[in-house]
Amino acid sequence: MNNSFRFEDEKALIGLLIIPLLCILYFITRRYQKKQLQKWGDQVLLNRLMPDFSNVRTFIKFVLWVAAFGILILALARPQFGTKLSEVKRKGIEMIIALDVSNSMMAEDIQPNRLENAKMAISRLVDRLENDKIGLIVFAGDAYIQMPVTTDYMAAKLFLNSINTQIVPKQGTAIGSAIRLAMRSFTPNSEKSRAIVIITDGENHEDGSLEAAKEASAAGIIIHTIGIGSAQGVPIPVTSASGQKDYRTDYEGKVIISKLNEDLLRQVAAAGGGTYVRATASRTGLSTILDEMNKMEKQEIQMTIYSEYDEQFVYYAGFAFFLLLIDFILNSRRNKWLQSLQLFSKRNE
Repeated sequence: MNNSFRFEDEKALIGLLIIPLLCILYFITRRYQKKQLQKWGDQVLLNRLMPDFSNVRTFIKFVLWVAAFGILILALARPQFGTKLSEVKRKGIEMIIALDVSNSMMAEDIQPNRLENAKMAISRLVDRLENDKIGLIVFAGDAYIQMPVTTDYMAAKLFLNSINTQIVPKQGTAIGSAIRLAMRSFTPNSEKSRAIVIITDGENHEDGSLEAAKEASAAGIIIHTIGIGSAQGVPIPVTSASGQKDYRTDYEGKVIISKLNEDLLRQVAAAGGGTYVRATASRTGLSTILDEMNKMEKQEIQMTIYSEYDEQFVYYAGFAFFLLLIDFILNSRRNKWLQSLQLFSKRNE
């Protein structure tokens, strides 16, 4: 299901980038003004010469103005809420991405590390999807469904952000288990346009990955593999209890070197009738895989989407103008009536 909230004109949101610049400009200006005033005399003397001036009120007015500006930008992006659901049929493919979350994926031969680089690439892939379904599986020593197949791409990104190496307690790289779990996770009665994308360094694999790939191929499921890491290998960083960076060691105290197992991943892709791509620092290879999947015969996919949306522009604009009204009414000088109440002064006893 598509998300019930959206911005019709997302390009307008670029205007929000102006807000940090405004904040920087404000603080630079305030600092310059302060230095200029200090040239005229002592701060205590200046306070006596300008008793009604309030730095706090000036800051509050700036905050109100910036908040109003930001909300107006959101209004220009035309926020909308879905009001009517409809069942539609569109042609697309189903893909399940199986992501390795074992400790070796924390190696930094691909920046910032193998796992984070893969997650960023998957996020970019989701941005390119239109009528396709996507699911997420995480695996290490075991495999688990992180997100069932869906067309809710915003949910896919949320699930993706929560992935880390602690999500699967058992260590290893159970590629075979991940393939078999993915085979069971496609939409029932779906017999074509199905693909599994495995992103891993291929280390410490279990026996049976090639057999699982052949089973998937026999069921009409194509398997693509992406190898992430370097053939020469690098140590796996770990943060010690004292907060210092260290490296994982084996039972003999030797530093573990994590290497990419390209031979295995090529064999799995060949057995699954798919393509093997090696990730690099500049590209992970998912775009290449997506281009290959787009060549597949696409099936009709039934989707539940919002077909009608209500505009929320007026509410955002109204709130922004309300903040501007407060900013207009609020004076930069101290309110003498409130000051005469002496709400925060100590009473003489």
